[in-house]
Amino acid sequence: MPKMPRVSSREAIRALERLGFEQVRQTGSHVAMKKEIEEGEIGCVVPVHRELKAGTLSGILKQARVRSEEFIKSL
Repeated sequence: MPKMPRVSSREAIRALERLGFEQVRQTGSHVAMKKEIEEGEIGCVVPVHRELKAGTLSGILKQARVRSEEFIKSL
């Protein structure tokens, strides 16, 4: 597993959009994103920060069911 890059929430949201997610809503400092798949929907929440910590980004990718290699390619 590659080392997680330090990215801002804006970069993470843009990368997730490239992977098929769309912004559903923003409540305060959190952006909710969803993606339609055959089994239903996948959702994730991205906190709006200048820099996301590695553990936070890892949790977002786990919610989104996205592998880190896939995410890094979409940056």
